[in-house]
Amino acid sequence: MLGGTQSLHCNGRDEALALPTEESARIALRTQQIIAAETGVANTVDPVAGSYAIETLTNQIEEGAAEILARIERAGGTLSAIETGLIQREIQESAYRAQISIDDGNAVVVGVNAFADPTKPASMDTLRIDPDVERRQIERVRAMRAGRDADAWRAALAKVTEAARGGSNLVPPIIAAVEARATVGEVADALREVFGEHRETATV
Repeated sequence: MLGGTQSLHCNGRDEALALPTEESARIALRTQQIIAAETGVANTVDPVAGSYAIETLTNQIEEGAAEILARIERAGGTLSAIETGLIQREIQESAYRAQISIDDGNAVVVGVNAFADPTKPASMDTLRIDPDVERRQIERVRAMRAGRDADAWRAALAKVTEAARGGSNLVPPIIAAVEARATVGEVADALREVFGEHRETATV
């Protein structure tokens, strides 16, 4: 907020475990509303404008980003950097350095390596989806497939594949395929037929 973000999203406290419960979603929403309506932080466009600390950190981020982009260029560009594993290696090494810093105690993570509560945490209720929902959704998809115009559906998917092979704009044929009642999985299969599937380059 101090940096002038255009949008702010607060995750539910249980989203690492499951879809958020109604209570968790409400707490996350109220957090956003308190920040927006109570704190007054949004009343000034740039409340930390000119701050030496903020400007210095911003310059460091810019310089670091420019160095990373230059390294990618020296490696032959983004595609080459992906194919050789450079980008993935950078991500892994950054994660490794961050974890080492946490393990050494140089980076404080409250509740993990500092101010940890030795007692067993209380269990948290998570959202439980009625298994019958899955059965009903499967039936809906089957009914949709049975009722669609098979020729129009087939032709629309063929145009998706054709556009992918030709390198043209994929958006119009994908929209047409969806309108012909193609599923997301079927559209994805049409694209896989041309592009295959990405396999991450091993960097270890």
